[in-house]
Amino acid sequence: ETTVLLERIDSPADVRGLSDVELRVLCEEIRAFIVEAVARTGGHLGSNLGAVELTIALHRVFDSPRDVLLWDTGHQAYVHKLLTGRRERFVTLRQAGGLSGYPSRAESRHDWIENSHASTALSYAYGLARGRREFEAGHIVAVVGDGALTGGMAYEALNNLGHARLPVVVVLNDNGRSYAHTVSRLSYQLAALRFHPRYRTWRTRADRLLTRIPLAERLTDAGLEGIKTAVSEAPALQSFVEALGVRYAGPVDGHDIAALERALRSAARQDGPVLIHALTRKGCGYPPAETDPEKCLHDTSAFDVATGRSVEARPRSWTQAFSEVLVELADRRPELIALTAAMPGSTGLLPLAERHPGRVVDVGIAEQHAVTAAAGLAMAGRIPIVAVYSTFFARAFDQANLDVGLHGEHVVFVFDRAGITGDDGPSHHGILDLALCLRIPSITVLAPSCEEELRRMLRDALDLPGPVALRFPKGTSVSLGAAGTGLSARQVREGTDACLIAVGDRLAAALEAAELLAADGVEVAVWDPRAIRPPDPALLDAAARAPFLVTVENGVVSGGAGAYLADRVVERTGVHAAPPILRLGVPDAYLPQGQSGRLLAELGLDGPGIAAATRKALHAAAS
Repeated sequence: ETTVLLERIDSPADVRGLSDVELRVLCEEIRAFIVEAVARTGGHLGSNLGAVELTIALHRVFDSPRDVLLWDTGHQAYVHKLLTGRRERFVTLRQAGGLSGYPSRAESRHDWIENSHASTALSYAYGLARGRREFEAGHIVAVVGDGALTGGMAYEALNNLGHARLPVVVVLNDNGRSYAHTVSRLSYQLAALRFHPRYRTWRTRADRLLTRIPLAERLTDAGLEGIKTAVSEAPALQSFVEALGVRYAGPVDGHDIAALERALRSAARQDGPVLIHALTRKGCGYPPAETDPEKCLHDTSAFDVATGRSVEARPRSWTQAFSEVLVELADRRPELIALTAAMPGSTGLLPLAERHPGRVVDVGIAEQHAVTAAAGLAMAGRIPIVAVYSTFFARAFDQANLDVGLHGEHVVFVFDRAGITGDDGPSHHGILDLALCLRIPSITVLAPSCEEELRRMLRDALDLPGPVALRFPKGTSVSLGAAGTGLSARQVREGTDACLIAVGDRLAAALEAAELLAADGVEVAVWDPRAIRPPDPALLDAAARAPFLVTVENGVVSGGAGAYLADRVVERTGVHAAPPILRLGVPDAYLPQGQSGRLLAELGLDGPGIAAATRKALHAAAS
């Protein structure tokens, strides 16, 4: 694809002098460029294809970075990156040392926040507007959407913006979808307002709007009805936000640059907050994304441009293994119910939802609500499974601690993508869950080392008392052919020179390290603890008797599983009788993006790294 116009765009100023015809051509070139770029590297596709005209209009009306543009969530900012001088770096998108998949302050002065978790931009906007109000000129604009308004922080910030009458422009990029189908729309909560006298007028406007949207004929009937529904319910949205003191403007055709510019310029002249309701189509202009039934190719690995299908082999994943055993358990346990925060597909819950409709609850991007709701379900006699990415559990720690843990409720937390996750960068590495869960006194913490252990532990978790946490990494599952029993640890290799405790997915790497050390004449025992809390007394006794103890985990080393187990050993032996202890794990740092295997190797958490660190520590202890 040629990108004649796009190659002339090096800054936002370059789009301001373009004619209407040139703008239409530029939109086509941008869509073709993004499809080609994401097809090579993987990335977020559907949300960016839907935000092309909106982003161009924003940069034609506002003067970034003097005017602050905030993106929520940040995965819809690829077009923004293109218009702010980063076109040539797209060949490195989400690669080690390359262009981030989210806004990045290190990349550009046009990126104010590194926002990859949803529902936070309005709070940033409130603080920026409040702080700059008397000292600095310029507008504050927050682009929210892709499910961001299902998160509680967004509503809290809207309330404060309206109360303070701060001149913030809020652009609601409403594509009717979040990560998957939007599970909770504000206007559904205010259903009575659909009978407002303006209803027929809004539906007429919807019909006229649809006739102006390019490629409308490519939309499915469901897509057309979705846009009509969004428009017909807009009076409810308007009533709600205006009750908070935020003016409402719209709905606006989110693919009509001229209409968007008029709305944005009008909003910029107001002396208080304004919400512009822009209707867009996720995946716009690329048929495989428009017709993808679940996520509109929201996030994808490398794919074939012609078909939209992945070009990478899809080996069996940990998520798939979890999904299969969950369905099996649900068949036998009618009290089991699963909850997710807008990610039913990615956390493996769709097969359960298909087999048992009504036993998967998607609360939207609202992890805090999901966890406390799970506590209520447990109080009602159900067994709730809260399936979330490890990184998102941090948003709900208080609820897990006080609403679940303090009450001793039987909630099973399943953390997908635990540990180093790779190309989404520092915000998505799931390295905190072990340290956080171990601060909850009543929780049982399980770390399966292989698929067999995952299946066994999930079954056991349903019958354990109180809260239970179970974690597994991103990527291909590991089969080691055996599983332990109950909460007992298992010794998988004998040795007398040191004891190596390998938490969860680090077991295979620890066994590799043991082989490397054996080649040097160093024999280390390798243990799979299985349960971090409560620890198996047999494991603690073996560790206490060892001349040297090494722990290794795919999580933060400070306050993590290794620290917890080491403390239990010291309590058992006394400080002076305890063996020397080496704890290996992720340091206290914001880790960059990159392939998981490479990052683990750089951190010394692969087989050679564990062997080298153990060898060095043993040598130091002997000298």
